[in-house]
Amino acid sequence: MVVVHRVFRREAALAPRLVRAVPDGDTARAARIAAHLDDYVMGLHHHHSLEDELVWPLLHARGAGGELVDRMEQQHQSIDRTLAVVAEWLPAWRREANHIAREELALVLLEHHRVLLEHLDDEERLVLPLVAEHLTVAEWDLVGRRGLEQLPKNKVMLALGAILEDATPQERTYFLGRAPFVGRLLWKTVGRRQYTAACRALRDVLHEEAGR
Repeated sequence: MVVVHRVFRREAALAPRLVRAVPDGDTARAARIAAHLDDYVMGLHHHHSLEDELVWPLLHARGAGGELVDRMEQQHQSIDRTLAVVAEWLPAWRREANHIAREELALVLLEHHRVLLEHLDDEERLVLPLVAEHLTVAEWDLVGRRGLEQLPKNKVMLALGAILEDATPQERTYFLGRAPFVGRLLWKTVGRRQYTAACRALRDVLHEEAGR
């Protein structure tokens, strides 16, 4: 969970910078960034829906952290509200890449980042100890397994790359060790290059700006 949260922290921090780096009228780049934001939003919704379905009900049923779990659910709703505003501005910016939509989108992404960090910090510091105490290994493994099963097949290598990007050597060994042999082979032969190319296409403009 902590490693997955690291992905969301990184991508949420990058999102407003990526949007603001798109020049007025560059609809091709806006479309590329918008597609990336679509994937980010889908992934975050998916992650939170698993918690809503498989984690919070069990903690409630076992009398663990009632008010705290309520707070987690309310934070999910706050995050969803920021993403609803993202969804309002994203089509216009994708279509026209104008400065008004760009700035409105960047501002709500900054607010989303703030709300998201508050939630992830609380969840890791306060809720994961409850999970360790009140959920069985099988129940917790189901969260990860369901997440993988529902991931679109054409996004698997990109999702793995996002997880491995900032992983420690021990974390990399753990995640790759849970992948089937074919998955590990695909990562080494195709996935790693695919993820590197995707990151370069998205982020090179940020590196160029930093070098000026």
